[in-house]
Amino acid sequence: MSGSDPIHVVGGGLAGSEAAWQIAEAGLPVVLHEMRPLRGTDAHQTQDLAELVCSNSFRSDDAQLNAVGLLHQEMRRLGSLIMRCGDGNQVPAGGALAVDREGFSRAVTAALEAHPNVTIVREEIDGLPPAAWDSVILATGPLTAPGLAEGIRGLTGAESLAFFDAIAPIVHRDSIDMGKAWFQSRYDKVGPGGTGADYINCPLDREQYAAFIAALIEGEKTSFKEWEASTPYFDGCLPIEVMAERGPETLRHGPMKPFGLTNPHNPTVKAYAIVQLRQDNALGTLYNMVGFQTKLRHAEQVRVFRTIPGLENAEFARLGGLHRNTYLDSPRLLDATLRLRAAPRLRFAGQITGCEGYVESAAIGLMAGRFAAAERQGRTLEPLPITTALGALIGHITGGHVSAEDAGTPRSFQPMNVNFGLFPPLDRAPKAPDGKRLRGPEKAQAKKRAMTDRAREDLGAWLGEAPAPLPAEAAE
Repeated sequence: MSGSDPIHVVGGGLAGSEAAWQIAEAGLPVVLHEMRPLRGTDAHQTQDLAELVCSNSFRSDDAQLNAVGLLHQEMRRLGSLIMRCGDGNQVPAGGALAVDREGFSRAVTAALEAHPNVTIVREEIDGLPPAAWDSVILATGPLTAPGLAEGIRGLTGAESLAFFDAIAPIVHRDSIDMGKAWFQSRYDKVGPGGTGADYINCPLDREQYAAFIAALIEGEKTSFKEWEASTPYFDGCLPIEVMAERGPETLRHGPMKPFGLTNPHNPTVKAYAIVQLRQDNALGTLYNMVGFQTKLRHAEQVRVFRTIPGLENAEFARLGGLHRNTYLDSPRLLDATLRLRAAPRLRFAGQITGCEGYVESAAIGLMAGRFAAAERQGRTLEPLPITTALGALIGHITGGHVSAEDAGTPRSFQPMNVNFGLFPPLDRAPKAPDGKRLRGPEKAQAKKRAMTDRAREDLGAWLGEAPAPLPAEAAE
């Protein structure tokens, strides 16, 4: 094949859209294949590319103290379309970067439709891509079409692993009783586009909380098929009733924690638990229930969630649900550039590789696109430093997993959000300006700052950027 032959990207979610953009920006032709609207899914509602089907949050945008915030920053430095459109469609969300889901998806779609190197084809790839396609990125995500999933399974000789992703309900803002609820971000934290009062908070006392937990546990749930019954959940997206079943206090220390919030309607009384709702669209007319992914039946959701103070008359724009998520045993099946060892013409990107989260999926798409473009151009793309957020995430997917053989106990590869635990340790522990050892929260924050500083420097070196000059006092 010649350099003029297109690279094919299958799947128009966040990962596929980002991969296609990176290839096109490298000056190469790319064909992006998306089966919607010809074939719908259980989770998608539109035909837009990069549609957000769960939360509208890209999580923390703090590039100093949070690993996903650092990943945001690295993706911006590498010309990410997903981050550009996210920044252009943000809505207030405290310390997080949340987006107007419809505006975001429309912006991604418009950018790709307008790019001269991108061709979008609305079709389902049923089975493995044609052999004539010598460079393919499969970014079909958790909702891979059955024919393609079977083709991948047959090629790898491995059973795909699966878990459930859960979708949180969305409430109409004007149906929330603000005589009981109030606006406040936890600890009044101000984030991108925010004011420090970006969440709607609904308080519960001890008795109300106990009744709510009982209702969650007793509520009628969606029934599963036999093959679904043993499918494990990903801990980062557990249905709220599954968390409740783990113990009555679990939710109070999870999505319903009351810390850092004061009820202005009754400031001398601390709530026993609090439900938070986050703005879901730019107009501010819709709010999603943070952490309230659920497998309750729709009628039960309405009944149970209306027992929450402030939501007694809640009108739901969307109720929660579940969808099956399929991913590869990537450390065994993929090489360092995300190619399938059994068929190197195929690369994988997004959630199907075993990452979790919108930003992580797009990040893997970004690098898959760059790897494919470099290969087509006859260039060698040096591996990303594992000290960077991008490098640490790819390192986990392609080799950072502790195998059963290494551990000596049964263990399977599981999806992972980016976190500082994936980064190599620092060469030395940070110290206070006076040279003394740090302890407690100061030590933890200094460690995170040192890791993010190292990541920025190492990514700059990988990009061939000149190192930042030392401050005058340090140069002396």
